[in-house]
Amino acid sequence: MLSAAARARFTVVLVGARNPANIGAAARALHDFGFSDLRVANDFAPPLEAAQLEAARSAVSAQHILASTRRFDTLSEAIADCTFIAGTTAIGERELTQPILPLQQAAPLMIAALNSAEQAPGEGEPAHRVALLFGSEKTGLTNDHLSHCSLLTTIPLFSPVHDRHLSMNLGQSVAVCLYELTRAGFEGSRDLPALHESPASEQDRERLTELLLQVMQSTGYTRRYPHNSNPAFVRRLVQQLGRTHREAMTWMGILRQAQWRETRESDGY
Repeated sequence: MLSAAARARFTVVLVGARNPANIGAAARALHDFGFSDLRVANDFAPPLEAAQLEAARSAVSAQHILASTRRFDTLSEAIADCTFIAGTTAIGERELTQPILPLQQAAPLMIAALNSAEQAPGEGEPAHRVALLFGSEKTGLTNDHLSHCSLLTTIPLFSPVHDRHLSMNLGQSVAVCLYELTRAGFEGSRDLPALHESPASEQDRERLTELLLQVMQSTGYTRRYPHNSNPAFVRRLVQQLGRTHREAMTWMGILRQAQWRETRESDGY
């Protein structure tokens, strides 16, 4: 589990991102998974400026992240304070000169780098910060960008025979990577609400079994399908129908209604 302090030391860097909607989607992904530091490495300012103007649409609930997003002219400037840099790539047809790990294997290494920073750095040492780089929508990270990285990773994708180059939408890629980093949960997050229901008692199940057998008899099901009407088989079926007291009572209500309707019709009403 990544602590809040560890997540605060994690940086997502969008290198050359051109689509304001993708920048907004990345900001929203950071917010949803408990991160906050988004940086854009791009000497062209309008994409980030447009994303910040359109934050209410593309970064729902994450406008504050876009407002604090910093733009740098170069990648070197954007990651100057980072001590561990991971880069993402769709691989494609490029020739890679560094080993590459699938995201499932790379995520624990990034988590370990973040957790190793729990100890305060010594005097004169930089604060430990981990960066994850994402390339532009059109070209991804170049080999020059990847040369800055301590680790390369990719999101495994299904590969149809005729597809030459597989890639994922930028905003989706950020979300998938952050999900993988936080699968163990969040420090200080709200627990999922627990549903407290009383289990069905043996008396509940037996009453339901008897009522179901009566309905099967009154509707003629027992006559038409005797092999499914054995009381032991029906009792096992009831085990699945009435796991809780409320479920058992609900099914009994449904069956009583069906039995009442069958009685009225047989009496000519």
